[in-house]
Amino acid sequence: MDHERVLRDVTVRLPTASTVPEACQWTVAALARHTPATATVLLRVHDRLRCVAATGAWQVFSHVPATADGTPPGRHRPEPSVVRRVYASGTTAAVPDVGADPDYLEVRPDVTAELCVPVRDPDGRPIGVLDLQWSEPVVLAAWRETAELVADRLGGRIAALGGPPAESRSEKLLRHAAAFTAAPTDWDLMTAALAAARDVSALSAAVLVLTGRRGPRLGAPTATPGELEARIRAELDEAGPAALDGMIDRAHRYGSAYTLGEAGHPPTEEYLPLTRAGARTLVAVPVGTPASGGVLLVADEQRLRPDPTTVNLIELLAGQAWTCLDRLRTLARLREQASSDPLTGLRHTGPFGQRIATATPGRTALLAIDVDGFKDVNDTYGHQAGDRLLVGLARALEGALRQGDELYRTGGDEFVAVIEVSRPEEAVRIAERLTEAARRTGRTISVGIALPRPGESPERTLHRADQALYAVKRHGRDGVHLSAA
Repeated sequence: MDHERVLRDVTVRLPTASTVPEACQWTVAALARHTPATATVLLRVHDRLRCVAATGAWQVFSHVPATADGTPPGRHRPEPSVVRRVYASGTTAAVPDVGADPDYLEVRPDVTAELCVPVRDPDGRPIGVLDLQWSEPVVLAAWRETAELVADRLGGRIAALGGPPAESRSEKLLRHAAAFTAAPTDWDLMTAALAAARDVSALSAAVLVLTGRRGPRLGAPTATPGELEARIRAELDEAGPAALDGMIDRAHRYGSAYTLGEAGHPPTEEYLPLTRAGARTLVAVPVGTPASGGVLLVADEQRLRPDPTTVNLIELLAGQAWTCLDRLRTLARLREQASSDPLTGLRHTGPFGQRIATATPGRTALLAIDVDGFKDVNDTYGHQAGDRLLVGLARALEGALRQGDELYRTGGDEFVAVIEVSRPEEAVRIAERLTEAARRTGRTISVGIALPRPGESPERTLHRADQALYAVKRHGRDGVHLSAA
């Protein structure tokens, strides 16, 4: 093999390449004229080595993860490969027997040898790899120097053309959409959606405004909000619910909107808080439904000119994010139903056991509650009447508790409230509020109270609360008793 001729063929064509893909395609085409090996050029694009050019082969990997670092917990870590090893180390790998290399990924069954060399920029940093694979005998030592020289010349031409190709906006959209499906919580999903909107649009700030049972609210901020985003959030918070409702209504009434950036054309009244924050460019996209969705606002301090394609991509992004958010909420409702009493809607014994396991000695009070005379109601008026009584009583007891207190149904007519108090007398007062609330429904309850002792098991604390409850029953019911400390 005339390796000087191989190098000359590549060197002659490369300076005339006008794009990076063209330079890579000419390189593999020149190599294909001198060797039966399959040739592939992969360049770093975002977090992956993407195939930019390749000679014919039965299977070509379109991309290879650049490294395993940063793989989220629980996600499949990428398989090792010769390509990844060479890119990460910046060192050529000559593999005369691929069967003996644990990192070899089989492309086709007849491959016997592989030569992979790093493609570097003028500063010596790897920007990709040139990979050659043979299915017949080959002297790799002779090809190694040639392949390294070819890769060096290719790296120089790529640098002259501006470096490896940037990730397209469509590729960004697909990458972010795939990440949405892995978001474990609403907060993670919203922060990912905002970061994706900024990345795809190339605008500097993104804010999500969502409807809710208590009125509109701002969604979670991005992981690293910039100054403009912080000012926008502050202005929207100051503007109040009416202004947020106006933005959501406008987006869902008229659809997506964007500014063309011309001076002298003031924004509509709904968007004045954004201009006060310093926004000069805006894309507003409706999210979800008017009743349960909201609006995605993507903005920049500079006067730019978003185009319809940008808006379309953000619409697709918002739609995918909303689908994933709706799925998360549906799963949360199903989990809540699975851990809730179907009659009263209160949480039942499963989550109750988890909650009392975290009880704090001297601070967490357990209130064991029993409905007085409940069996007589069932025997006299039937189980439907008993069910109605329990539902009404559950609502009354919930209403008498403070924000953050928890009420569980642990049996037929048995409830337990778990509350945090600063001293035992506070637990007694809350228990008395529960008995008063029960009387207003026409029924009475007995309540036993116990606070965990240091080193005491949750089950023992609950047993003492039950014993206090039985003490109330023995003394005429409709009352409260505190277990001894």
